[in-house]
Amino acid sequence: MTNRPFTAADLETLRQWDTPTICNGLELLVPERRAVGFTVEPMVPVDRRFPPIVGLARSGLIRAREKPCGAIPPREDWYEYVEAQGLPTIAVLQDIDDRPGFGAFWGEVQTTVHKALGCIGCVTNGSFRDLDMLAPGFQIIGGRVGPSHAHVHMVQMNCQVNVFGMLAGHDDVIHADHHGAVVVPDDCVTKLPAAIELVSRRERVILDMARSPGFTAAKMREALRVAGEIH
Repeated sequence: MTNRPFTAADLETLRQWDTPTICNGLELLVPERRAVGFTVEPMVPVDRRFPPIVGLARSGLIRAREKPCGAIPPREDWYEYVEAQGLPTIAVLQDIDDRPGFGAFWGEVQTTVHKALGCIGCVTNGSFRDLDMLAPGFQIIGGRVGPSHAHVHMVQMNCQVNVFGMLAGHDDVIHADHHGAVVVPDDCVTKLPAAIELVSRRERVILDMARSPGFTAAKMREALRVAGEIH
């Protein structure tokens, strides 16, 4: 098993914060990534009330508009690839059709199989269906909802993908919720709790001042001085 600078417990810790808060912490830890590494288009969640998902990316390219025109990865190879080995996985699938989401990869069967393999969710620009029959708790942050799977098939797996501007590849740590998704650099996983606490303390100074009676622009100036650089 690959040696990593974090554990399953570290990934679980990150689930207590929403994805925007994770992005706040990353802005402090890796300011050079402030404008990269996250989705930049509106996305559709299975259920916005589900908690965030955090896991290792299992990446692939899919399409559905036409039948396969050449050799494709066997579906069983994908299942072996996506199966969790000690740490939860997240499928990160880029639909490369000229109209992404023409056919849905995700539905009752695939969510049930993937969840049983330790895959806790998916981030995709493609579509999903069977809303009332999906595996309980399996979160999908996708591009749209659609009725048919058409000719959906895997084109390539274990590759670089681009999902709504988020570049991701095999084993990247993904944090996602109903806001979207972000790639968390490995060396930031254990540093994020402290960074988030610092950002939260700075925000609290401003929020407490803004919510107090008699708030003015002059008081905001003072709050900004005390809080330091923020957003």
